[in-house]
Amino acid sequence: MNLKHQSRKKKKKNRRFSILYFLSGGILKEDFVVRHTRMIVLVVILLFFLIGNRYTCLLKLREIGRLEEELKDIKNLAITISGELTGSNRLSEIEEMVKKQDLGLESARTPPYILYK
Repeated sequence: MNLKHQSRKKKKKNRRFSILYFLSGGILKEDFVVRHTRMIVLVVILLFFLIGNRYTCLLKLREIGRLEEELKDIKNLAITISGELTGSNRLSEIEEMVKKQDLGLESARTPPYILYK
């Protein structure tokens, strides 16, 4: 009887290490798996949440990077436009534009003065 018991143990150990044993679902009948089914399910669910959270975070980080690049471009454009506007607001530039459009306007010969009440 002892020989039969030992031969069964060897068969059981050999069965555990075969690929077919894993693929056929024999691992699910093991005592350890049956006893800890709830914990295994909980760990798998937590892993799904972890993977989903990581994916969401990566998408948000990409979006933040894209928006930061867009912000840099818009800031550079605003600085360029501000510089052009400052250059075109000079008195000499305004006089030049009035002459080109032939509006018939002249700059004042006397400086402005303040009226008191």
